[in-house]
Amino acid sequence: MSVPDNIGNKSASDLKSRRLNAPTVEELVKGIRLGNQSLLARAITLVESTHPEHLEKAYGIIEQCLAVNRETLRIGITGVPGVGKSTFIERFGTMITAMGKKVAVLAVDPSSTVSKGSILGDKTRMQQLVNDPKAFIRPSPSGTSLGGVARKTRESIILCEAAGFDVILVETVGVGQSETAVHSMVDFFLLLKLTGAGDELQGIKRGIVEMADAIVINKAEGENLKRAERARSEFEKALHLYPPKENNWVPKVLTCSSLEGTGIPEIWEMIEEYANENKASGYFTHKRKDQNKYWFHQTAETLLKRHFYEHKAVKKAMETLEEAVEEGKISPFRAAEELLDTYSKGVK
Repeated sequence: MSVPDNIGNKSASDLKSRRLNAPTVEELVKGIRLGNQSLLARAITLVESTHPEHLEKAYGIIEQCLAVNRETLRIGITGVPGVGKSTFIERFGTMITAMGKKVAVLAVDPSSTVSKGSILGDKTRMQQLVNDPKAFIRPSPSGTSLGGVARKTRESIILCEAAGFDVILVETVGVGQSETAVHSMVDFFLLLKLTGAGDELQGIKRGIVEMADAIVINKAEGENLKRAERARSEFEKALHLYPPKENNWVPKVLTCSSLEGTGIPEIWEMIEEYANENKASGYFTHKRKDQNKYWFHQTAETLLKRHFYEHKAVKKAMETLEEAVEEGKISPFRAAEELLDTYSKGVK
């Protein structure tokens, strides 16, 4: 089958046209502040991009959105696959929007490390919430981010807050790799659990329980209700053995049924109690300042790593050193030192 000669030119022309019609940083920021969800989604796409041209735009958008100071609440939600995170978030989110608040859900889907593909199925699992005008759901592939947190989730939170969303829900993959990343960007960290399975079987590590501000036993309905109450009692006893939190908050253990909606209002009341206590003590602001500092260090490390591997001298030396390491001619430690030395000489 012959290919028309103008196909390549047409594609290039379309690409150029799309670039010319792309909204400017000022247009995106204005749209975000007016609550335009379409422009918010486009801005988040720019933030998630690794293209140098997009990065410059993203920095401009984030800086202008940071200046929008609003009273918001950031809630991290984690739990193993099958615990019912999506069902819980839909029930929880629709309850909050019914109060007149706006809710943004940043749901991170597991990506394949082989194909880099992602299911991005949260929108299909949250049918009611996705059609709610007061809600915004943004599924993002986790890529290679440890703990399933998208590389740019923190920046996406800033954009959603500038767009007028009162509550930001960040859902993690919850496979027990490391939830530290999500803990470093939210005000409240919620761990969803199931009954009838030990921590080892659920893939939840002790460190995640230590980070949790509350544990919620989900699927507390029907015949499972008694087991859920028993699990709640056991977790309450176990939490007393953990070291006290910096803000002196004692983590609560509650039960709920995301299907029936029971226990959901009590969870919101508990989170509000937590926020009010921490705002009164000044810890809420202190924690956010610490998180901004952590964000700065994290960004510096990312930029340094990218600059290092993109350096011409490093790229040239890398292949030779990799081959030497493979053949056992040099230790990985010595090879790494030589690579760093190559970079140091190249930047002088």
